[in-house]
Amino acid sequence: MIGRTLFLYFCRRYAATFIQFFVGVCIIAYLVDFTELSRVKASMAGYTMTRGLLISALHVPLIAQLALPFVVLFAAIATLMALNRRYELVIARSAGVSAWQFLGPLCAVSVLIGVVVVLVLNPIGAHALAWSQQLEVELRGEDAGDSGDRVPWLRQRDADGITIIGAKTMAGGGTRLGRPVFVRVGPSGGVAERIDARLARLESGKWIVDDAIVRRPGKAPEQVERIEIKSALAPEFVEERLARPETIPFFELPAKMRAAWSFGLNGNGFGMQFHSLIALPVLLVAMTLIAATVSMRFARLGQSVTMILGGVLAGFLLYVMSVLVKAFGTAGIVPPFVAAWIPVVVAMFFGVTFLLYREDG
Repeated sequence: MIGRTLFLYFCRRYAATFIQFFVGVCIIAYLVDFTELSRVKASMAGYTMTRGLLISALHVPLIAQLALPFVVLFAAIATLMALNRRYELVIARSAGVSAWQFLGPLCAVSVLIGVVVVLVLNPIGAHALAWSQQLEVELRGEDAGDSGDRVPWLRQRDADGITIIGAKTMAGGGTRLGRPVFVRVGPSGGVAERIDARLARLESGKWIVDDAIVRRPGKAPEQVERIEIKSALAPEFVEERLARPETIPFFELPAKMRAAWSFGLNGNGFGMQFHSLIALPVLLVAMTLIAATVSMRFARLGQSVTMILGGVLAGFLLYVMSVLVKAFGTAGIVPPFVAAWIPVVVAMFFGVTFLLYREDG
């Protein structure tokens, strides 16, 4: 039976290695994101170095959360290989400590990491992403160039006809739009009016449109500083219709999911995000077991690269399967609960089966 001192020692070694990898990934993600952001948006009139640094910093928590399984995988591989090279695992085995016992501290730390990410990092990342979207809407609103981003579309009906609403960027779950376009279709089916603006925000019963250009058939374009457009769309409905699940904190996802279904909308995206976060601690344990399958045997000279490549390949295959099954869950082909747990169960079975074969024959 592994003692308390050895248990804490393995926990400390693994936690220190994980922190090093995690900080390194965050720094790399920050630099890459800032470089790409500067390349795309440096020509915009409202872009400044300070705003670019802030937006990139707000992207880091979400990127770190997406990369977390790989961080755990590499941290576990590095920890076990370091323990092997220093003969610490050999000595532990000779003292009667099995692989299951000295993997226990690593799995416990992985569960703790997953819980902290779900309860702390995820809400921080969701609020940070929502804030970054708002900054990008304000920035994009000052530029008329093509954004290349996903374009949200809404349709509302009133006594005057139908209004089609589009935008290049959005924030606040779709209640704030950058470079919006309002196309009013009259009762006869023809375009009665088109409004191009810099910014628009949805309040109770109306859209507030700033710096608009109004175009009507047979008339010259008219510049208007502010327009109020009546709307029957409730802000809550628009948020459920357009909000990205990544911008919703973990604690708010169940309510968002119920609200989406109550509006008659597809809530599978929120459900998929919720169940994926619940399964995250177990997924990290599975990544730890996969790391053990490629790094527990004593590493002779020249074998380290093969071990690392094996772990990377296994992690990559798991990531591809997770993305594919998540797409099925979001589309409603597979129930979100099943889609979230399939990759976890497969990875866990793979790691446990391999370790049972190696340790117990």
